[in-house]
Amino acid sequence: MDNPKLYWIGFNLVKGIGAVRFRALLDFFGDPAIAWQAPTDALQNAGLSPKIIENLVKLRRQVSLEQIWERIQAQGIQVLTWDDAEYPRLLKEIDQPPPVLYLRGSLQSSDEWAVAVVGTRRITPYGRQVGEEVGRVLAQNGITVVSGLAVGVDTVAHQSALKAGGRTLAVLGSGVDHIYPPSNRRLADEIITQGAIISDYPPGTTPDAANFPPRNRIISGLARAVVVIEAGETSGALITATFANEQGRDVFAVPGNIYAPHCVGTNRLIRDGAAPLLSVQDVIQSLNMTMVVEHKAARVALPGDATEAALFQILGSEPMHVDDILQQANLPIEKVSAALAMMELKGMIRQVGGMHYVGVREPTEDYKI
Repeated sequence: MDNPKLYWIGFNLVKGIGAVRFRALLDFFGDPAIAWQAPTDALQNAGLSPKIIENLVKLRRQVSLEQIWERIQAQGIQVLTWDDAEYPRLLKEIDQPPPVLYLRGSLQSSDEWAVAVVGTRRITPYGRQVGEEVGRVLAQNGITVVSGLAVGVDTVAHQSALKAGGRTLAVLGSGVDHIYPPSNRRLADEIITQGAIISDYPPGTTPDAANFPPRNRIISGLARAVVVIEAGETSGALITATFANEQGRDVFAVPGNIYAPHCVGTNRLIRDGAAPLLSVQDVIQSLNMTMVVEHKAARVALPGDATEAALFQILGSEPMHVDDILQQANLPIEKVSAALAMMELKGMIRQVGGMHYVGVREPTEDYKI
């Protein structure tokens, strides 16, 4: 088998092998093909438990990876692994990113400018109004909307982005060949034409309640910020917000009636430190996204002026907080903020969470102006 992705898919099918154990296997064997074919004693030396080894050996006997690959290709499903350049960069930077992603549709470099919009399935007229505005304005500003295809807030966010001509990504708690809920199959088809349906669960995986909380880390991981519109006390949207905090993403919550059950979660998020969303512009301005539409084509990684050149010299491989950048640059904050946003669009620098930046490559004398 010359296709290395077969073995990534194979391990993705083994119960008990997730990102941590798969990384350990790669570190031990150096190659997924070698790990897949390894004898039980070697697998034990690599740190797998007897139960997981049993699961792996049993699966190796039962499945044909070539046939699985043929079925995946026949369904038009793409497979992305950590080794692929197309694997979403923001997602790859989180703790324990999924080793394999399955998708229908397409990913674009512009999807790095994304905001997740989540909330209750029992959406109110107020929540619908806010959701429609958030999805529409984000899309009009060239920002990709990420959500989970659930009824309620998720559906409104996807639909609003599509209606505005924007891009949207839906992350499933099932295989990408099992759309859930079934009532959103038509919406899923529309998303595939203007974005992608994504899952880390293998094709054939049916919806299961246990699958949805873990997939929320992907929703937040694909985005630069998370907006929670309405959420009850036990809403899954709160899990997404928790993952976002852990991943260093900004969390915005829409304030609501203190007596309404569907606002308990969002109001508590605000109490605990989330930014209250009073306008969609709060998100756009907070993340320096105001120039996305105007400068999406600015991908040449060269300083455009003396300010960019100075900042490029300051930033290296170690994360630096924006306050420290301001101090070293000795320039007005508005000038530095605008330059950092443009440099990130060009791919010269990256924001790695908490307003910390790193240079994409070491600055050299060639980039001085």
